[in-house]
Amino acid sequence: MKIELLAPPYSGHLHPVLAMARQLQPHHEVTVLSTPGAQAAIGASGLHGEVLLCAEQEAALWQIANPPRPVKANPLRLHAQLRQALRLMEQMRGTLQQRWTIARPDLAIVDFTLPPAGLLAAELGIAWWTSLPSPCVLECADGPPPYLGGLSPARNRWQALQHAAGRRMTRLFKRGVHAWQRPAMRRLGVESIYRPDGSERVYSPECILALGVPELEFPRRWPAALQFVGPMLHTPPSAHPAPPFVPGARHLLVTAGTHQDWVKPRLAEAAAALARLYPQWQVHVSDGHQDSAATPVQALPNLHRLPFVDYARHLPGYDLVLHHGGAGVIYHALRAGVPALVFALDYDQFDHAARLQAAGAGLWLRDLQDLPAVFAAALRGDAFPGLAMLQASVRQHMAADAVLARVEALGR
Repeated sequence: MKIELLAPPYSGHLHPVLAMARQLQPHHEVTVLSTPGAQAAIGASGLHGEVLLCAEQEAALWQIANPPRPVKANPLRLHAQLRQALRLMEQMRGTLQQRWTIARPDLAIVDFTLPPAGLLAAELGIAWWTSLPSPCVLECADGPPPYLGGLSPARNRWQALQHAAGRRMTRLFKRGVHAWQRPAMRRLGVESIYRPDGSERVYSPECILALGVPELEFPRRWPAALQFVGPMLHTPPSAHPAPPFVPGARHLLVTAGTHQDWVKPRLAEAAAALARLYPQWQVHVSDGHQDSAATPVQALPNLHRLPFVDYARHLPGYDLVLHHGGAGVIYHALRAGVPALVFALDYDQFDHAARLQAAGAGLWLRDLQDLPAVFAAALRGDAFPGLAMLQASVRQHMAADAVLARVEALGR
C-alpha cells in the first residue's frame, strides 16, 4: 500500500508519526510529509520525507507552538493563534490538494493537529486515520472534559453536574468559534464541528489511533473509532553526548520539552535551588533543543545545563524526572519506570498531570515554589504505587505491531 503520514515538526507530534512510519516501512511504500526543518529527523530515522509547508510557513508554526509567554485562556492570544493557524491550514490544504490530485495514497495517517488534511482525504475518497498522542483531549459523552485545568473523575453528584456543564460549555465554545470563523472553516472543508452522531468531524470516523494505554486514562465511553495502540516512541539519532551520569549518585532530569522556552529560565532557577538543598543528587536541566550546538554548562558541582537529552537512550539512567506533562516524555518515563513530577504549563498538560497523579505514577507540581516539598514527598518509598503496573502495560502494548496489524487488515 502507498501510505502517507502527516505531522507538524514538533517532536511530540512528529516523533510518534516517525515511529509508526518505521513500523510500516518494511511492508509498505511510506512517505512522511512535514516541514523543511523536519526533513533531517525524517532522514535520520531511515524514512523518506517530503515537504508539506515552506520554511516561512514552518516559522509561523513555531511561533504558534512556542510563544514568548503562556497562552492559557487569554482571549487575545488565543485569537491571534487561531487566525494564524487557519491561514497555515488553508495553505497546507492547497498544497495537499495539488499533490493528491496527481498521486493519491491508499491511506493517510494524519496527526490530530492537521485536521484539514484528513477532511480533504475524505473529500477525495482516500482512507484516512487520525494519529492522537493525547487521547485525553477527545470529547466523550461522559467523564471529565479536557482543557479545563486537569479535572479528575467525579466523586459526587455535584462534580458530575460540573463535568456535564463543562462538556456542554466546550461544545458551545467550539460551535461559537466555527460560526465566528465560518468562511475560513468552509475553505478548510469544516462544514460543521460535529457529525449527526455527535462525534467530532475533525477526527477520522473510521480509525483514531490512540497512542497510549487505557490504564492511564480515566474511564470514559470512547468513540467507536478509537483504538488504543500503545505509545509510539522514537527519537531520531543525534550527535549530543550522553549526560554526565555519576556512578553511585541519584539523578534528576528537569525538562520542559522542545517548546515553551518562556518557562525554561524559571525551571533552571528552581533546579539550582533544589540542587543546593540536595547536594547528594545530580540535577540535569535540558533545554530541549536537539539542533543546538551549545555545550553543556556545569553551574554547580551537582547541576548541569544540557542543550538536549535523548529520552529514548538516556531517560532510564535517571531516578526521577520533572517534566511539563507532554505525552512523549510521559510515555518515555513510564516505559523506563521513572517516576515523575509534573509541572503542567499549557494545553493538555494539566489533564496529563491529573491522570499521572491519579494512577500513582507521578506527583502534580502546581507551583514551582512547592518544588522542595513535592520533591521530598517523591522520595518516600510509597510515593508511586502505580508505576510498576503502568510500566508493564506500556511495554506490553509496545511489544505488538498494532498499527501494522490494522493497516494489514485495511489492505485485506
